[in-house]
Amino acid sequence: MTQLLRHPLSRSGLAVTVALSLVLSASAQTRIEPDKNSYSPADDVKLGQQAAAEARKQLPMLNDERVDSFVEDIGRSLVSAIPSDLRHPEFRYTFDVVNQKEINAFALPGGPMFVNRGMIQAAKTEGEVAGVMAHEISHVALRHGTAQATKGQKFQIGAIAGQILGAIVGGTTGSVIAQGSQFGLGAYFLKYGREYERQADLLGAQIMARAGYDPREMANMFKTIEAEGGGNGPEWLSDHPNPGNRYEAIVKEAASLHVEGRSETGEFRSVKTRLDGMPPAPTAEQIARGRTRNGNGGSPTRRNVQVPPPSSQFRTYDAGNSLRVSVPSNWRAFEGNNSVTYAPDGAYYEDSGQTAFTHGLEVGITQGTGDLQRDTRQLLQSFERSNQDLRAAGNTRRDNVGGQDGLTTPLRNVSDITGEPEYVALSTTQIGDGNVLWLIGVAPQADANTYENVFRKVRRNVRIGR
Repeated sequence: MTQLLRHPLSRSGLAVTVALSLVLSASAQTRIEPDKNSYSPADDVKLGQQAAAEARKQLPMLNDERVDSFVEDIGRSLVSAIPSDLRHPEFRYTFDVVNQKEINAFALPGGPMFVNRGMIQAAKTEGEVAGVMAHEISHVALRHGTAQATKGQKFQIGAIAGQILGAIVGGTTGSVIAQGSQFGLGAYFLKYGREYERQADLLGAQIMARAGYDPREMANMFKTIEAEGGGNGPEWLSDHPNPGNRYEAIVKEAASLHVEGRSETGEFRSVKTRLDGMPPAPTAEQIARGRTRNGNGGSPTRRNVQVPPPSSQFRTYDAGNSLRVSVPSNWRAFEGNNSVTYAPDGAYYEDSGQTAFTHGLEVGITQGTGDLQRDTRQLLQSFERSNQDLRAAGNTRRDNVGGQDGLTTPLRNVSDITGEPEYVALSTTQIGDGNVLWLIGVAPQADANTYENVFRKVRRNVRIGR
């Protein structure tokens, strides 16, 4: 993840004068004073950098250049709008996107911020994304983490970076990195009280206005988060408790602010479309289960899977988007959010809305750049981020996909269902308007030759736009 200072501001020439409903004098805005803090800003940086390095190792980063750039652009605009008396030259603001389904975001002392893909996908506008980020940046600028630790007066600076991670994932943001006793200490740095939440709301609104965003979008985002949270409640709000009349307080503060220009990048819709075209993001539970399987605490439940061999007769399905796919006649279609899986009976599993299959083939379409090799690499990276055991098993080769030039990459994996090695083949081709058709075949490694013959027939006979 590139640090903020390495990027020149890219949107200063895009600011335009707009009609504003927020016209009252900025002098009426709420004055926010930082709390007492016995730590130095350098301590914040040290803590945050150590915790961020571990977070990047243990959380699945999205690592998509276009999405990362979108979030970084917003972050740079917001950081440049921090009031001068709250700027700390030593702070290093960075912005990472985590490939995780839950609606969440968190910022560490000294500047590192992590935004879940689920947060971006839940947002309705770019301003709503900016609202969450402005709130998190306010916690950093006001040094709430170390200010809260100051009240405890029982932690040594050299011993607490790892414990911060307990708050990130020990119960407040996903249960992925650390568990148990670390949470109590980490909560000093990431789980704030109502007064700090009030301050972050109000300062965040001020930062948004200075950066060219309507602060009321922050208030709207909190309603969006509540609506998207479901029966268990939204994860982000569990870490950021409502200080009381949150929506009304932000709207009232907004009325005292002047929105300076307009910072919308215009990329929100295309970024959302790009994310929607990717394989589904794993949940925190799936990420934790994957780490457990890789040696951190035991083995997953494994199933003995028995499926009939692929039929020599083929059946053609209308896969939507002007696609027709021919697969063995004893395979059925299982529709997902952004893809269709074709698999025999006994090979397809669904658990808590997440799916997996041991034999068969998945077909989907994702937005591309016009460069098939680059798009294939990015797609492969997205699959690898969702499954830490997925690895290349050979070189990418040119192939016939639907009568067009395409690419096929052989891969190897360990099945989440059986725990056994499996063969995977990813094939791609362009289908117009920069979009990419992808097909990913899966079979036990012992049956690789049989199923590769089937996968080859399927990808060569797929019909595109006919």
